[in-house]
Amino acid sequence: MSTLLIEGGHRLQGRVAVEGNKNAALPLLAACLLTEDECVLTNVPRIGDVEVMARLLVDLGAEVDGIGTTTLRVRAAGVRGHVPDRALVGRLRGSVLLIGPLLARVGRAHLAPPGGDFPARRSISTHLDALAAMGAVRSPGDGYVLEAPDGLKGASMYLFEASVTGTETALLAAAGAEGVTEIRHAATEPHVVELCEFLKKMGAGVTGIGSSKIRVEGVPRLGGAEHQLCGDYIEAGSWAVVGAITGGEIDIEGAREEDIEVVAAVLKRMQVRCGMRDGVFEVKPSKPRAIRRIATGLWPSFPSDLVSLVTVLATQAEGRTLVHDWMYELRLFALEQLSGMGADLFLADAHRIIVTGPTQLRAGRVLDSRDLRSGMSLIAAGLAADGETRVQPLETVERGYSLLVDRLVGLGARVEREA
Repeated sequence: MSTLLIEGGHRLQGRVAVEGNKNAALPLLAACLLTEDECVLTNVPRIGDVEVMARLLVDLGAEVDGIGTTTLRVRAAGVRGHVPDRALVGRLRGSVLLIGPLLARVGRAHLAPPGGDFPARRSISTHLDALAAMGAVRSPGDGYVLEAPDGLKGASMYLFEASVTGTETALLAAAGAEGVTEIRHAATEPHVVELCEFLKKMGAGVTGIGSSKIRVEGVPRLGGAEHQLCGDYIEAGSWAVVGAITGGEIDIEGAREEDIEVVAAVLKRMQVRCGMRDGVFEVKPSKPRAIRRIATGLWPSFPSDLVSLVTVLATQAEGRTLVHDWMYELRLFALEQLSGMGADLFLADAHRIIVTGPTQLRAGRVLDSRDLRSGMSLIAAGLAADGETRVQPLETVERGYSLLVDRLVGLGARVEREA
């Protein structure tokens, strides 16, 4: 377990380039199991979660070249077994995306309880309902044991929840199913769109891309495909908020304007000077002001993945802000650690926190990065605080941020990794 030692009080300045969307890379890698042919993914983020998913594919018999680089070549000519490695599954919630391709290729899937952030509170009932509609049958057993005795069949379905991974599970299964599937109340996030485009390149008939009603026509045999991942707007938004928290000036490359505008809209309301110019998202030194309420929502609303970071920004803004994340119950609890750093916080309930600023944060001795996003927010708090702060385990944050320490150093942060 590694610790990040942070000397706070220094403005960040410089340029950073984001890699591909983490939340697109995982379903695209799962989609590679649907074909015997080679698939090539470029601009893949070099992060822990992607490496775990790649190792899961190898465990199932696929050949994966380029692990640890931005280009992955995957060939699943044969699928060896239907039980992904339990230890790896326990580290990655996205491993649930393997169920659909396994049912399509070998007719069976046995997945241990997926890990990741808040595993006990994040249900996969939407995923299971979609698979059941296409003919999958669940059997008793540890984790999730499913079979498709007659093969997957196209179906018409309404998703009770517009779950991102639930929609992706339905899409992956539908591409390998016989007949036509219609998915209503589908999630519309950019990474869902990327999966639809990739499945279309593989030969599946996909229409309604980007809408809440997607139609998928399965084909007898899917082929290989190549795809360059779009820049990760969550990572880009993270660097933008970190820049604003430290009063810094950062240029961020790689994110599309139509993706990052969901973040930019909130930052501009908080009087953060930012915007896109010539394909680069610029953040200028600012004096943030509180806004009455920041609420997360389904795309294209403000993303829950950035609610922890924007809460830290609110501690540096003039006035009072209510931050409301209705999507997840536990994400805000990790931010209680900011109170020990001098932040004026009131945790109203599991979904709402009231922040009054600005406050000069004091260094925290050791902060616990309980999940990926709160970990990045605690690092941001440490960067803005007086004194030395330690955040651990650093590996939790590196699940979603490539070359994190190197990039922080490149922006002028005084940080050091401790084993």
